[in-house]
Amino acid sequence: MADKPVTVLPKAYHDERFLDSPDARPVRILSEYLEPRARFAAHNVADTIVFMGSARWLSRDLAEATLEQIEKGGDQDEIRRARRGLAMARYYEDARALAFRLTEWSKARQGQSRRFVVCTGGGPGIMEAANRGASEARGLNIGLNIEIPTEQHENPYVTRALGFNFHYFFMRKFWFVYLAKAVVFFPGGFGTLDELFETLTLVQTGKLSKRLPLVLYGTDYWKKIVNWEALVEHGAISPEDPDLLFHADTVDDAFDYLTRELLAERPGGSL
Repeated sequence: MADKPVTVLPKAYHDERFLDSPDARPVRILSEYLEPRARFAAHNVADTIVFMGSARWLSRDLAEATLEQIEKGGDQDEIRRARRGLAMARYYEDARALAFRLTEWSKARQGQSRRFVVCTGGGPGIMEAANRGASEARGLNIGLNIEIPTEQHENPYVTRALGFNFHYFFMRKFWFVYLAKAVVFFPGGFGTLDELFETLTLVQTGKLSKRLPLVLYGTDYWKKIVNWEALVEHGAISPEDPDLLFHADTVDDAFDYLTRELLAERPGGSL
């Protein structure tokens, strides 16, 4: 009688059917904590400057080319949107310039105890601009990408070894805030507003054991989007709460504030 073939059973952590199942959700969540942590440690990344903002803004060159093309045959609504896109390209270029300057400043601190690495959501728009500026300054930069149906795709300027792709929004947000030593909010939509208010809530409620400088870039935009005075007037926030935010309209103002705050002697901390 022939011997029966030996069946080699798969280990649970090699079983993709199990790993993709609801039962393995805790394993997937833990993976989105442990795998980034290992890569950050390998590249000595402990302090980041996070850039938030819309995925929709284009570079000035691309916005100008888009407008020129649409003016040749587009309708008035398309032309109006293209002109608006060109106006908003200012923020792309400012994010690019600010990330460049901060990266050069951080690189000049080599040999000292801390360096500050530009970190974004890894996608297009303001995210691309900041990664691009850091890359042009020949510095490491981080992209915390997320799988969503629209807009989000990894931009080509993220340092290859520090590009991530998350499934869980809350794990991505954890890594934004956990390493952050400052956050800059450029004009954006729902995602940027979500990130702004979640970060503000962590700061306001004392859930961060570190001081986290927050910059709102683009005063005219943010004044139209959020009425801080009305929130104070209605008693929804305290009179001092708007002071948690520094308002900037130029790369110089944002750079001077951030470098001053980042070098201030304060106790370290985390979430």
